[in-house]
Amino acid sequence: MTSGIEFVRFSPMLTIKLKRIGKKHQPSYRLIVQEKREKLGGRYAEDLGWYNPMQDKYEFKRERVEHWLKVGAQPTDTVHNLLVTAGVIQGSKTPVHKKAKKKEEVATSTAPGIQKPETPEASEQK
Repeated sequence: MTSGIEFVRFSPMLTIKLKRIGKKHQPSYRLIVQEKREKLGGRYAEDLGWYNPMQDKYEFKRERVEHWLKVGAQPTDTVHNLLVTAGVIQGSKTPVHKKAKKKEEVATSTAPGIQKPETPEASEQK
């Protein structure tokens, strides 16, 4: 007999990420499927390929990437852009870096009811 509490089976959120490997100043990456909150050095479900940004070369297991996307794994923004470039998925690239907000020009706008102080040139014209 249960006490009225229902247990919901937890289904982990899977992501397709880049895991950095390689030496200092010589980055190369593995494309892996991993639980979203798992540490990058921790367990991962599957290795899907590699990417070398120094030589701009990559190799992905297309069928396995498509399988994990159908299962519900979400690629990170950078991985999404790589998969679009490789032709594995269709669509447009997503912006990875956020644009800085433009500062409002305080000097040109003044609060209503407050007048700008007169300059000597303006008083000479009167």
